[in-house]
Amino acid sequence: MSDAQETTPPDAGRVGEVFLAFLKLGLTSFGGPIAHLGYFRDELVLRRKWISDDAYAELVALCQFLPGPASSQTGFVLGLLRAGPLGALAAWTAFTLPSSLLMLAVASGASSLQGAVAAGAIHGLKLVAIVIVAQAVWGMARSLTPDLRRASIAAVAALVLVLSGGAIGQVAAIVIGGLAGLVLCREPAASPGDGLPVRVSRHVGIASLTLFAAMLLAMPVISAALGGPGWSLFDIFYRAGALVFGGGHVVLPLLRADLVPTGLMTDDQFLAGYGAAQALPGPLFAIAGYLGPIAAGSAWGALPAILGVFLPGLLIVIGVLPFWSRLRLNPVARSIVTGVNAAVVGILAMALYDPLWTTGIRSLADVAAVGVGLVALLRWHLPPIVLVVAMGVFSGAVASLL
Repeated sequence: MSDAQETTPPDAGRVGEVFLAFLKLGLTSFGGPIAHLGYFRDELVLRRKWISDDAYAELVALCQFLPGPASSQTGFVLGLLRAGPLGALAAWTAFTLPSSLLMLAVASGASSLQGAVAAGAIHGLKLVAIVIVAQAVWGMARSLTPDLRRASIAAVAALVLVLSGGAIGQVAAIVIGGLAGLVLCREPAASPGDGLPVRVSRHVGIASLTLFAAMLLAMPVISAALGGPGWSLFDIFYRAGALVFGGGHVVLPLLRADLVPTGLMTDDQFLAGYGAAQALPGPLFAIAGYLGPIAAGSAWGALPAILGVFLPGLLIVIGVLPFWSRLRLNPVARSIVTGVNAAVVGILAMALYDPLWTTGIRSLADVAAVGVGLVALLRWHLPPIVLVVAMGVFSGAVASLL
């Protein structure tokens, strides 16, 4: 297929429609990336009929195949297919803006939280983070490590982090997972399908992939040369966004490795923000709207953090779109991704233990609260916002009595 056939002029008249549709989703989509994809299907596939169900399933498969925030990438491509590049930008902005602004508000009010009750409420948010990540580990382990080979890759990834923590250990675990997948997890090719109605030329795709890789390699050098907190934050968040496989929860260990040990924030600040993010609609990556200002000591820190964490995922999905129909049929690529996804389970399991469990659990009452929270999510299927409120009230009440 030629570039001319692949590229369709954008329908600028639909940009406003895209913005309003995704603003509604950004204000109402609670429950994490899997729930977001369900909301998208209900609103945009079934009700508005922007795309066929088969094409939507293909798009979801693509975004789950790639690093980055799957729900934001899916929304970005839906906007692109509906109204061209401006539609893609409108979809991402509208879906991300509400939760990012709310996280910025949380960061702005964090310094005013004083006293035992406030400290107890923050501790409750840390317990929420334990419950949410435990749920994510359980769900991902069931789907991504269902056999001994993939479970072994996850265990090796966890061991790599034990022996070599921090960002280097996490990158090493991902690379080892990919290599192990290539050897141990030979995947059959996907069945041919109708594919996505691609609206990106091969030239644009190559340019996007080149920019993605160039920024990943060059940003540490640029940050060191130019100095300043903005460049440093953009570098930290860009690297995290480029390496996140398996969903937004995996960004937790990647970001913490660069923000907490370097003194940009404390574990309490980091984990309280993560817990607060569970109460909000929209993408979990919007936690950058909280972490950036905390790390920079200024609300302006939200800008490089948000742009940095989202940009690599958007660049790579643009880059892969023109080549997806062939890539999805390649068993080598599928095997590498299978190994990487298994390694991600090990990385997230280690994050559940350290820092979440080691810093969040202080008593048997905390263990009991986490147990009840897991039952509430896994068995009763309560929305995370209910858990956030309940944990905050519980910990604040306990603190007031002590």
